[in-house]
Amino acid sequence: MIVSLSRTRETNMPVQAVSLSSLFGFFLTIFVLTHPSTSTTDSFEYSGCSKLKYAQGTPYESNVNSVLKSLVNSAASSNFNNFKISVPGSSQNDIVYGLFQCRGDLSNSDCRDCVASSVSQLGTLCCDSTGGALQLEGCFVKYDNISFLGVEDKTVVSKKCGPSIGYDSDSLTRRDATMNSLAAGGQYFRNGGSGKVQGMAQCTQDLSLSKCQDCITEAIGRLRSECGSAAWGEMFLATCYARYSERGDNSNNDHGNNYYNPDPYPYRDHDYDYDHDHDDDNDNDVERILAILIGLIAGIALIIFVLYHIRKQFEHKGCK
Repeated sequence: MIVSLSRTRETNMPVQAVSLSSLFGFFLTIFVLTHPSTSTTDSFEYSGCSKLKYAQGTPYESNVNSVLKSLVNSAASSNFNNFKISVPGSSQNDIVYGLFQCRGDLSNSDCRDCVASSVSQLGTLCCDSTGGALQLEGCFVKYDNISFLGVEDKTVVSKKCGPSIGYDSDSLTRRDATMNSLAAGGQYFRNGGSGKVQGMAQCTQDLSLSKCQDCITEAIGRLRSECGSAAWGEMFLATCYARYSERGDNSNNDHGNNYYNPDPYPYRDHDYDYDHDHDDDNDNDVERILAILIGLIAGIALIIFVLYHIRKQFEHKGCK
């Protein structure tokens, strides 16, 4: 009897420990799966793809793959870089130029994650296109077979304006103060604000500072005139952008009033098709539903497991 009781206790303790740890793991799993992480740096702003296509298996495809890989690798240690790639056997027409730039306040790890996400999306959005560009909330990536490095382009590629706040003199005064501060910044990346109004501006670092200043001044001027008394606004030119918002407003949740230029690269010998209304909401809904279903299946399996061991525990007690 003593031996039997001892064995029973040795059997019950691991069952209880397994049950408690499994229950803890179950609830932790449910929490993680039903609360998928999201990153605002991955929020879509706009994309553009060249209408020209390249053939697969050609040196140009190898150069595209090489330049995109180089952008991701470089983003781990820098928030900006540009490349000119030509693998052995390439002709002059096969050269690919590439550039990435992250928002000036991102860490290296966030920058790399953003660029990696952008490159991955470009592979789908601009499949086999000789050139492509993608602006996410946290980074900008671009490649082409025509050199764009150092070329200022003030063409509007995306404009978003929030709802009007009417004539709120305090908000309008703070907005103007924010815009003036950004215009006088003198750097590639600028942020700041006045009270509850915050602003940000940035240009690609392949430009000279004088070209950067000219581009940002143009973006801010258009933002003032075209978004008027809007609660928030964004003005993306081809090589820079400017934006402002009141705290609590999120322009990514409202496409607002959009303007899209049908010919965003007039100096090129080929056009880009631009998409400014890309929406990941459906993808997020699918991921959320799948996460809940996986959690429910895991929960049912765990309940069956626990009930089985509870039954075995009572059977052992009945045999004493």
